[in-house]
Amino acid sequence: MSPRTTASLVGAALVLPLVLAACGTTDPGASASPPAEAASGDCADVTTETGPVSLTDSFGRTVELDQPAERVAVLEWQQVEDTLTLCVNPVAVADVAGYTNWDSAEELPEGVVDVGTRGEPNLDALYATEPDLVIIEAYTAEDEIIASLEEYDVPVLATKGADVADPVATMFDTFDLIAEATGRTERAAAVTEEFEQHLADAQAQVAELAPEQTDFVYFDGWIDGSNVSIRPFGQGSLVGELGEELGLTNAWTGEVDPAYGLGQSDIEGMTDVGEATLLYTGTQDGDTDWIAELTNNDIWANLPAVTEGRAHAFPAHIWTFGGPRSAEQIVDAYVDVLTN
Repeated sequence: MSPRTTASLVGAALVLPLVLAACGTTDPGASASPPAEAASGDCADVTTETGPVSLTDSFGRTVELDQPAERVAVLEWQQVEDTLTLCVNPVAVADVAGYTNWDSAEELPEGVVDVGTRGEPNLDALYATEPDLVIIEAYTAEDEIIASLEEYDVPVLATKGADVADPVATMFDTFDLIAEATGRTERAAAVTEEFEQHLADAQAQVAELAPEQTDFVYFDGWIDGSNVSIRPFGQGSLVGELGEELGLTNAWTGEVDPAYGLGQSDIEGMTDVGEATLLYTGTQDGDTDWIAELTNNDIWANLPAVTEGRAHAFPAHIWTFGGPRSAEQIVDAYVDVLTN
């Protein structure tokens, strides 16, 4: 699974879409078993509200539940992470292997049924798990996935994954919707407070450090033919916004898509960012090592950030399109770069 898949759903011309085959099993054999027990630790004493639920999702659709959802099927990784953070273990998830590789903020328990790819889930396998709610990510109320799922007699919660206007607020809007649907609003409030304190502590650390160079560009990439294709996270990206919350300046000024704030470049294009510190994902998948190709490139080797030792990979398995726990990992990665 590639990070490009998320952006391909937007349909933006700037982002190269990629459709991959399903990972893991779609066998619904024992899929209707009870959800795994909630994790220990801070999930041990979580309060679940009771009674009917009526809410409006990200696209103005009314979702009615007789009681908070317990058996949730989730088709996008941010929302998978969110359910786990809320101490709800999903019964079905799209692309378990991909989630496990890209998102380390929350660990999936054993027994979760893999229902295929995020873009084309196996609906037979999904509904064999007998969910009482299906949580998806969409971009408009007319998305084909909504229409496909509405043919079944199971409520569908359509959430908005990203918005360049305010990526942090959008992340929490999605988190809060899932909390409302699962009766975990008290838990959501506690997690939000923890994030805000985490960010405030990091802001204080960065202010005390007073780094000389505050311009940065974060990017990921892949091999495209014989070249390295680079995807900068520009204005309106979650990673970029979190960096700016810490007092840094996102130096990528190129065109970006309207949902995720993602641009497109190649190695030579990175010469346009001048003295900016260069940061990039440390996660790899597949058989090609794009980071090795990047670091072996002569243009890369002569960029100011590289020659001055200011080019750094973030720790692997941080999902840059995730929820509050992934956002905390991103904040920590910035602080680690600045302190080491």
